[in-house]
Amino acid sequence: MKKFLGILLVLIIAFSCKNKEPNIIIKTEFIEIIKEDYVLNKPVKNTEAVLVVFGGFPEKADDIKREFKIIENAEENNIAVLYMNYSRKIWLTENEKTLLSEQLKNIFEDNKLPINNVYIGGFSSGGNMALLISNYITRKNSSIIPKGVFIVDSPLDLSELYTVAQKNVERNFSEPAIEESTWLIETLEKELGIPDEDISKYEAYSVATLRTGNIDNIRNLKETKIRFYTEPDTLWWKKNSLSKYDETNAYYIKKLHKKLSELKFKAVEYIPTENKGYRANGERHPHSWSIVDKAELVRWMLNK
Repeated sequence: MKKFLGILLVLIIAFSCKNKEPNIIIKTEFIEIIKEDYVLNKPVKNTEAVLVVFGGFPEKADDIKREFKIIENAEENNIAVLYMNYSRKIWLTENEKTLLSEQLKNIFEDNKLPINNVYIGGFSSGGNMALLISNYITRKNSSIIPKGVFIVDSPLDLSELYTVAQKNVERNFSEPAIEESTWLIETLEKELGIPDEDISKYEAYSVATLRTGNIDNIRNLKETKIRFYTEPDTLWWKKNSLSKYDETNAYYIKKLHKKLSELKFKAVEYIPTENKGYRANGERHPHSWSIVDKAELVRWMLNK
């Protein structure tokens, strides 16, 4: 009897330790897996779709979860959400695309995620990541080919980003804008040069380079559903940074939408919003995850 109780005690301790595993949180019908490179919230069974999201510079999974409250809508519809800890980038090199593609493949395989209904999205620079990696894995005919991609107010054209940064520095209006723009100018000049002197590297790495009409980095998404979310609040930008409309992400997003529509991209949508941009702390800001209608996004993913 004592021997039996001893064995039972060992099993209870082992089971308790197992359930205290720090990187797995089990809910009623969902499981949350927390890793260094990502956080995954997935249904225990019957996953209808997988949403992969990239945060803006320098958002990590916890930041995305705080600002983009998609999880309730996802759980109601059995959608797995993969939050990537992949930021601090504005563009991707070919080697980075290869490594990121392999990383996604491993995450899907390790967690037994279905690949038949995958959507990829991102906020700000994360939207650049979403489009660039989606184009790459579609071109490579990867095992994971997204049915749809969406961006949230992303700086798609790096050459125009450089030009706007120069204007922000010249204005000398907002200290945060000056600091960010100075960093952008230094980074872009160091890595890609000056666009007015040589545009080729900008064309190689941008989602699109509108001054030359180059869209090579998203050309393979012609049959993919694409959504461009943005909030073109010109009054807010003028008041807070003295920016004109043609200096905002919204302006270039609309231009790219027009370009892709002319090129007969199958299902590209431009979705401007009004007064929906707010940060999780209540701060009014058109450059925010909150401009996305989450319930409607889920319907789009599930073709409802």
